[in-house]
Amino acid sequence: MSTPLLTLSGVHTHIGAYHILHGVDFEVPTGQVMMLLGRNGAGKTTTLRTIMGLWHASQGTIAFDGAPLCGTTPEIAQRGIGYVPENMGIFGDLTVRENMLLAARGARTLEQIDTARLEWLFGLFPALKKFWLHPAGKLSGGQKQMLAIGRAMVEPRKLLLIDEPSKGLAPVIVQNLIAALTELKRTATTVLLVEQNFSVARALGDGVAVMDSGTVVHRGSMAELAEDEAMQNRLLGLSLAAHQ
Repeated sequence: MSTPLLTLSGVHTHIGAYHILHGVDFEVPTGQVMMLLGRNGAGKTTTLRTIMGLWHASQGTIAFDGAPLCGTTPEIAQRGIGYVPENMGIFGDLTVRENMLLAARGARTLEQIDTARLEWLFGLFPALKKFWLHPAGKLSGGQKQMLAIGRAMVEPRKLLLIDEPSKGLAPVIVQNLIAALTELKRTATTVLLVEQNFSVARALGDGVAVMDSGTVVHRGSMAELAEDEAMQNRLLGLSLAAHQ
């Protein structure tokens, strides 16, 4: 079994007077794609934001690559974690080029970005090259999502946290997204992926953790969950047949 790259143990998060996470426990094995599933309001986004230090864990521990993970978001990013939030986090007034350069922490000019890696990203997301000098705010929803993921991947990351990348996208764009993330899997990049589209989860996931009411209620293989319609209905209130 792969060694865990990320481990959450008994994590609680309060936001103001609200107790959102109630003892979250799961591991993300190195080199795998872990799906974080659950109904709306289950605590998935809060979990990602807590990992990134955007919200403080009031109890419990988060360990990354063998050491406690704590501090501000920039400090956490320096340890090799990339984050694609649900709102994508791109700068609409800047060009695609400028967005990518800002995300490359080790580069001050375009020439300092790894050319081979940039060409690899262009292969995954051709729209980035096509609209290189266009304002990011003028891109379509799918193109903005590709830019958001490309920003997180412009430098090698040990772990990518991605929040609902297929939300609001047309089916053909979702398929393109699946293809790009499948290529990413071949690089053995570790990914924690929140996703509502079960077909995306089935196509990409190695393992799965299902959340409900701020806690993890199921951990196992994605393939096992994809094959068990009764389990899907019990945990997620859906059947795979309805989400092809």
